Amino acid sequence: MGKIQSLVNNRWLVLVAGMWIQSCAGLGYLFGSMSPTIKSALNYNQREIASLGVAKDLGDSVGFLAGSLCDILPMWGALLVGALQNFVGYGWVWLIVTGRAPQLPLWAMWILIFVGTNGETYFNTAALVSSVQNFPKNRGPVVGILKGFAGLSGAILTQVFATIQTPDHAALIFTVAVGPTMVVIALMFVIRPVGGHRQTRPSDPSSFTFLYSICLLLAAYLLGVMLLEDLVDVSQAVITVLTLALFLILILPAAVPLWLTFWSTERGEEEEPLLTEAGQSSVILLSELEEEKPKEVDLLPALERKKRIEQLQSKLFHAAAEGAVRVKRRRGPRRGENFTLMQALIKADFWLIFWSLLLGSGSGLTVIDNLGQMSESLGYDDPHIFVSMISIWNFLGRVGGGYFSEIVVRDYAYPRPVAMAAAQAAMAVGHFFLAMGWPGALYGGTLLIGIGYGAHWAIVPAAASELFGLQNFGALYNFLTVANPAGSLVFSGIIASSIYDHEAEKQARDNHSPSSLPFLKWVLSIPNRKVEQALKCQGPVCFFATYMIMSGLCVVAMALSMILVYRTKIVYRNLYGKPLR
Repeated sequence: MGKIQSLVNNRWLVLVAGMWIQSCAGLGYLFGSMSPTIKSALNYNQREIASLGVAKDLGDSVGFLAGSLCDILPMWGALLVGALQNFVGYGWVWLIVTGRAPQLPLWAMWILIFVGTNGETYFNTAALVSSVQNFPKNRGPVVGILKGFAGLSGAILTQVFATIQTPDHAALIFTVAVGPTMVVIALMFVIRPVGGHRQTRPSDPSSFTFLYSICLLLAAYLLGVMLLEDLVDVSQAVITVLTLALFLILILPAAVPLWLTFWSTERGEEEEPLLTEAGQSSVILLSELEEEKPKEVDLLPALERKKRIEQLQSKLFHAAAEGAVRVKRRRGPRRGENFTLMQALIKADFWLIFWSLLLGSGSGLTVIDNLGQMSESLGYDDPHIFVSMISIWNFLGRVGGGYFSEIVVRDYAYPRPVAMAAAQAAMAVGHFFLAMGWPGALYGGTLLIGIGYGAHWAIVPAAASELFGLQNFGALYNFLTVANPAGSLVFSGIIASSIYDHEAEKQARDNHSPSSLPFLKWVLSIPNRKVEQALKCQGPVCFFATYMIMSGLCVVAMALSMILVYRTKIVYRNLYGKPLR
């Protein structure tokens, strides 16, 4: 019984359970597969389906209530609310689509899609908050792994649905309503903080290496399965075997908590908190140091500068201990302490993170949303392969972003946002490739943009928790996620679509000029001209200006990230670095 209790309270089990929840939490990624069924069953036009897509995007990102509930309620309560939202929202949509419930007006369907997808924010928030609290010194890897599994959830659920032999396409909506709900309810009492900072072991790096290996294996396996099913006509028996192998890979991470509980002889040791009282005083005194330090000190050679700073720091510490210097304290917490959302909203660092995320992830989401039309305009017959590939790169970017940003802070005590600046530089190059439309550029562009976009969602939550604390992390994280649909709304909904329509109409005028049609017939045909024909655009020109703008915005985002790096050097030095003696 003691071993079982130890297993239940093992922080690695909580992380693995969070991975399983995240693997079925990406409901928004499946909307593209569900929308044709909804469109045909309810006789919607493309504009109406697009409005439901907006509901999906907002539901997927607006998680203020989820963040507040995860900070107030026990985790199982927040997860239960999310599961009920998912079940009621998509369950009702399934009843309407199959004719088991009366059809509702569009605004009511909009609400159902929003509510159903919004359940995902509870899954994400609960898994992130509990695991980050359990691994306070491994935030990058934990966030990267969890967000990575969320990015792959669409491919996982699609593969699971492929094993169901049914001609009823509405069954996918039923799967989305019931599948994640069952998984979350089964695991909701496991997802919670368990005092994980007291469970550190020497084998922790090896455990993370094992989980990273599983992530790489899963990404390679799903990519191979997607290519196989796309290029070869496989039988239903083969699909079932492939799905069973997928389940086996998903179960493998459970080996870590099982090994540590039943076979390992290591004993847990309590970690020191990232920022103790002494550390907080150190941050305050170093803040005083920055104000008292003469400007000419920065011009000295490195060794002399270090010596002068150490002398000044020693005097400040001594004076503070004697009471000769009163350390100036501003109102509210300092960076590295626990902030409320309202306290964070008046900090420049928080808005630097927000705007950098908006420009970086918003430009990446613009590519994801327009990838079908982008590949079509460049002459590719099947855009499905690029959509599948960018989801894999997105996953690898999330896992890799968490891994490499952790090296930056752990080994060098350098601000984590520098990794975000590197990701945005890669995205700027990727957007430039897409703008040029060179042969093969779509492959390289989607690789760079997918990895860069995914890296944002591993780096930003970890950096926000380090700078603004864990106490209200749920609310802080869910406010930052609003940057994603906000950027997409402007960049995709206004910039990309307007430029695409302009180029499409220009090509339509060139192809169907008045000289080739009777003038009166051409004029009278304008109000009734088919939208699909008017919006058809061919060639790199369709997205050239859009992606050049996106490339420039990524450069701006990189500059904002580097400003944040400059402003937070002292905080990260005290969080992860060795104190000066």
